[in-house]
Amino acid sequence: MSTVTASIEIAAPQAKVWDTVMDPARLGDWVTIHRKLRDNDDGALRVGYRMDQQIHLRGVSVDVHWTLVECVPGERAVWEGRGPARSRARTEYVLHPISSGSTRFDYRNEFHAPLGSLGALASRALVGGMPEREATRTLDRLRSLLEH
Repeated sequence: MSTVTASIEIAAPQAKVWDTVMDPARLGDWVTIHRKLRDNDDGALRVGYRMDQQIHLRGVSVDVHWTLVECVPGERAVWEGRGPARSRARTEYVLHPISSGSTRFDYRNEFHAPLGSLGALASRALVGGMPEREATRTLDRLRSLLEH
């Protein structure tokens, strides 16, 4: 398993940040590795909500099937994803208000490679520090989007 964490302060109200990060149609506006929203459930986000996303990493596009497994509206969301070859991911968003009217956005992603420890070793060799760089770029892009 590999874990990536990143945090950023955004000069925008918590509700605005939440509405942006939880809108599947807006993923392309801020997620750097997002390529396409293939499918998603209708209606409001809720536990059990599903979406299929195509991401692009190291020259390869892959589909990830996400399910929202925890949701405290405006504060916290946890998505669990299934990718190719039985790979799995768990992504968590946590929002905290800051007294200045800004919001701190905490991001955490756990990736479970297929094939156990052998798959994890291969994943580290192929991907290296890319997930950390992409998480930072993604959060910078989110801040830029919401502050302008």
